[in-house]
Amino acid sequence: MAWDKVWNDIFSNQEWGKYPSEDLIRFTARNFYKDHNRNEIRILEVGCGVGANLWYLSREGFSVYGIDGSEIAVKKATQRLDEEIINWTGEVVQGDILSIPYKENFFDAVIDSEAVYANDFDNAKKIYNEIYRVLKPNGKLFTKHFANGCWGDQTGKNVGYNAWIVEDGPMQGKGLTRFATEEDMRRMLEKFHILEFEAISRSCANQKHLIKEWVVIAQK
Repeated sequence: MAWDKVWNDIFSNQEWGKYPSEDLIRFTARNFYKDHNRNEIRILEVGCGVGANLWYLSREGFSVYGIDGSEIAVKKATQRLDEEIINWTGEVVQGDILSIPYKENFFDAVIDSEAVYANDFDNAKKIYNEIYRVLKPNGKLFTKHFANGCWGDQTGKNVGYNAWIVEDGPMQGKGLTRFATEEDMRRMLEKFHILEFEAISRSCANQKHLIKEWVVIAQK
């Protein structure tokens, strides 16, 4: 199945992520709200989708950059920024996050809000290394990643190390989902200095299932 088409269909037909997560807001506030020249702070989101996080960050005055493989997502993200944020700065491009199209030491922060998980382990590690490359020295990474034991883990078809085409849970019908252990995360982020490593979970379906995620803040 062509999963890029699946995501194009999802972004075309589903109201998907119009607002940022509390975790991302907290990360941004703690690290960048004190900066007086926010337009000089460049923040990249890999797998930006329809641009909920870019919208929030641009509203706060930061220069925002997004990259996503879905043409529909890029179009929707750009349209929302153009319509709702006067004179926003940055760009949203269609591309492959395995090869981020920016020079090294370019960004003050990079955000991965559950995009890297949709890649096998080896490619995920390459993506984090690409993120490391484009970050400035002391630049920050925010990454949110599905964790082992999350609803959907170990269901459906196994397609690689800790990776499944799940038949249950929120990622059903959305391609490869890799559920990382803590050791996996530390191996993928071995180039970084980890500042915060948190496990978060919430129940759903009247406490029948758990959504489990890692939230990691790291520094170049």
